[in-house]
Amino acid sequence: MHLLCRGRLKLLVASLTAVVLLTWLYLLAGNLENGRSLLLAPCLPDTPAAQVLERAVLESRVREVEEENRQIRLQLSQSQGAAQLAEGNYGNQQWGASADTVPEDGDNTAEEKSNHTDCSRSPLVQKCELIHVACVCAGHNASRDVVTLVKSVLFHRRNPLHFHFITDSVASRILSSLFRSWMVPSVQVSFYDAEELKSEVSWIPNKHYSGIYGLMKLTLTKALPSDLAKVIVLDTDITFATDIAELWGIFKKFTDKQVIGLVENQSDWYLGNLWKNHKPWPALGRGFNTGVILLYLERLRRISWEQMWRLTAERELMSMLSTSLADQDIFNAFIKQNPVLVHQLPCFWNVQLSDHTRSEQCYTEVSDLKVIHWNSPKKLRVKNKHVEFFRNLYLTFLEYDGNLLRRELFGCPSQASPESVRLQAALEELDEDDQCYDFRRERLTVHRVHLYFLQYEYTPAEDDTDVTLVAQLSMDRLQMLEAICKHWEGPISLALYMSDAEAQQFLRYAQASEVLKNRKNVGYHIVYKEGQFYPVNLVRNVALKNANTPYVFLTDVDFLPMYGLYDYLRKSIVQLDVARTKKALVVPAFETLRYRLSFPKSKAELLSMLDMGTLYTFRYQNTDPESIPGEPRHPPTPPVCRYHVWPKGHAPTNYAKWRTATTPYKVEWESDFEPYVVVRRDCPEYDQRFVGFGWNKVSHIMELDAQEYDLMVLPNAFMIHMPHAPSFDISKFRSSSSYRNCLNTLKDEFHQDLSRKYGAAALKYLTAQRNI
Repeated sequence: MHLLCRGRLKLLVASLTAVVLLTWLYLLAGNLENGRSLLLAPCLPDTPAAQVLERAVLESRVREVEEENRQIRLQLSQSQGAAQLAEGNYGNQQWGASADTVPEDGDNTAEEKSNHTDCSRSPLVQKCELIHVACVCAGHNASRDVVTLVKSVLFHRRNPLHFHFITDSVASRILSSLFRSWMVPSVQVSFYDAEELKSEVSWIPNKHYSGIYGLMKLTLTKALPSDLAKVIVLDTDITFATDIAELWGIFKKFTDKQVIGLVENQSDWYLGNLWKNHKPWPALGRGFNTGVILLYLERLRRISWEQMWRLTAERELMSMLSTSLADQDIFNAFIKQNPVLVHQLPCFWNVQLSDHTRSEQCYTEVSDLKVIHWNSPKKLRVKNKHVEFFRNLYLTFLEYDGNLLRRELFGCPSQASPESVRLQAALEELDEDDQCYDFRRERLTVHRVHLYFLQYEYTPAEDDTDVTLVAQLSMDRLQMLEAICKHWEGPISLALYMSDAEAQQFLRYAQASEVLKNRKNVGYHIVYKEGQFYPVNLVRNVALKNANTPYVFLTDVDFLPMYGLYDYLRKSIVQLDVARTKKALVVPAFETLRYRLSFPKSKAELLSMLDMGTLYTFRYQNTDPESIPGEPRHPPTPPVCRYHVWPKGHAPTNYAKWRTATTPYKVEWESDFEPYVVVRRDCPEYDQRFVGFGWNKVSHIMELDAQEYDLMVLPNAFMIHMPHAPSFDISKFRSSSSYRNCLNTLKDEFHQDLSRKYGAAALKYLTAQRNI
């Protein structure tokens, strides 16, 4: 077969060459007088009619020769394809060239074949055609990586998209929350439980670091809807540099028998010469890489794909024992046996930055790049001559503001979600002339939320007394994280208000910190920045709702809890029967003005420091302690300069009583009271109308009181506020009278809502406010 194909190939090349030479001789021969051709009949008279006839004969002959040439080129291309299949030598084809880069004759009518121009071809993808994309995604890290892939696709796309994610429970929770809050127009998302598919592939031993999830792409004909005809399948470590519609259009170039589109593997892995005794799975030539796959699901189901790949895997595992490259080994073994089923994609649709890669032969210009695949375990640290360029392209999307991708597709109307409709109606009701419009507008802003940005592991306590420290922070408080983790050994739920770029800075900081990277019971939830205000209560609610313990300790990140507070709170929860009663356990707050503090290890040590003037009751003292009610008399200390004083915020804690208390004691709610408390996780959420500075915690404590929570002060618990620069929101509060006026307006509206919600019992809050 091999020799026959080569003989036919040589004959066709020789024939084509001869025909071309004869054609040019025919057209150029004969340059006698008046330029008349000697090849025409000499008896024709030299008249206008004869000249017309002469031209018609010549044009007819040219058309015949062109048709002969076209038929020979067609036979030649078919013979080349047959020779390649017979030799299994896909690698001899120039990587930058492919049948996909030029129109195929099979797509055109007879008239178009003889008069073809690129301009006359209809687009391979219609303007509003829906493109389906599938990914297998499991765990915290893959959920973070896939966001960069999605950003690169959304940045270039001009068509509606439907993402299909095969996920574990972790990735499903993370990505469903992200896409729900992202609200990108003309994007649909579906999730499929990987747990239900594990039995399909769990019998296959796999040495690849992707584990069982690296085999899941084999199951897509079963996992995805039965009416889905075709899909683009992508690994999570892919970055797009062009419109994905170009890739989708290649489906129309498949022959009737082709069911899978793949790019050739760009390393020598399947040639078996990387090291001594290297024995890869069977493959056609260099084999194919499965980081980017075009799956014609409809056709795969017709040929019983599930049965075929299983038989292939069972046969090869008898000698190979396990896969080394997960699903890729099985795909290649299948293609080796069925080469007519594969459509080879140009290599720029999967530029593989793996070890031993030959991808540099795939491109000469930046414009050649379509898809970059970070398929080395080293990822961005892989060695490549142009790795800096690729890394910068990747980092562009990594830190790109995802809010900018919430753009409509012109000319492609999409069905708005119920949430979008509700928000739009609420926005239309706002009065733009209202001086508090910006505050009210902020409450309706939907912020993107990425839950569990880092690896998180939590093992519930057996006695149902576990408590999570809940707090929020922004980039300027990042330095507090290590200290908090040293003081609190229990689970932590932190919501971080950051931009996309800041989130990546935080990631690098956390991965470089010995303290943070060793703590797996800290849930980091990113709330992405948008708008002019700090949505402090929205961010708090994200941290609160994603705590996984029965109880929560609601605090701020600039407070350090006393050593051993975690265990003490769990004992107090049992002692005070918080499980069956409505109680909020108050942790008394203190503060220091010293950036370096010898942290007190006991209540007695704290009282000593309080008497010496090293510590203060929080937001309470700004002059001589003699002037403060309830404080003990001792030698006066020098006046202290304070950047913010709010005595009413913590005075009801009754610090004088706390000094000598040995058992928990109850305190009554007072106006503007805002202690830090331990409550059941099902407590009321924070009111999100309060943004920036002012009344964000006060309103929450007020609602706890309205729900008849008892405020119980713990006698042997304390926390200390560490100094920091004033926030931008405090500066706005102080400098802007309109800011303060709007805050008062929001207070009044909150009181009215509280009265409507809780009836006559809430009237005391209105009275207290009027008496201030």
